[in-house]
Amino acid sequence: MLRLPAQIISFIFHPLLIVTYMLALLLLVNPYLFGVSSIGDKASKLLLLQIFLSTFFIPGVAVVMLRLTGMIQSFQMETKQERIGPYIITGLFYLWMFRNFLDNPSIPTAFTSFLLGATIGLFFAFFINIFSKISAHAVGLGGLLGMVVITMLLFSYDTFTIMSARGTLEISMSTVLLITILIAGLVGTARLALQAHEPMDLYGGYLVGFASQFLALRFLF
Repeated sequence: MLRLPAQIISFIFHPLLIVTYMLALLLLVNPYLFGVSSIGDKASKLLLLQIFLSTFFIPGVAVVMLRLTGMIQSFQMETKQERIGPYIITGLFYLWMFRNFLDNPSIPTAFTSFLLGATIGLFFAFFINIFSKISAHAVGLGGLLGMVVITMLLFSYDTFTIMSARGTLEISMSTVLLITILIAGLVGTARLALQAHEPMDLYGGYLVGFASQFLALRFLF
């Protein structure tokens, strides 16, 4: 009965979608970093599309090809061995995107740092996967949580405003932090309900994702 909701939650917060969510959140918090006035601007939408294609769609197509050629047995990749190929392919795309953004003056260092953190977390997960089946979902959510904390502490963003049908809405970053923690817990519960991981796989994933964001910060700031 709980399997379908757990699968839906796992898909919505798929680890390959986390970088897109990071970009969307940063565009909401301070779009002026990107030289735009809102997330609804054409340039914002094009950047979101670029990130979505490069960090989710294209790696996802690569995983589909691995499945069709029989190199992995299922999209759930239930064994450590099945995850090796997808980790390598995704890591290469993330490195390529990071290198393109590193010297791009239109991309703020803040987002480049978050992208690097996601890339570091992915490669840490790849190496840990050799010994233990770490949760990629937990790595992604740990990274998202790290991004929110960094945004609050180092970039001094306390609130941000968005336009809604009822006018301007002011949102506290503390609320965003609380929501992110709840989502991380919800996703972890979903992964346990699907029997995809043991609790230690989740705890390790959260730690790797969170720490990777602060490690990336030391490289770029």
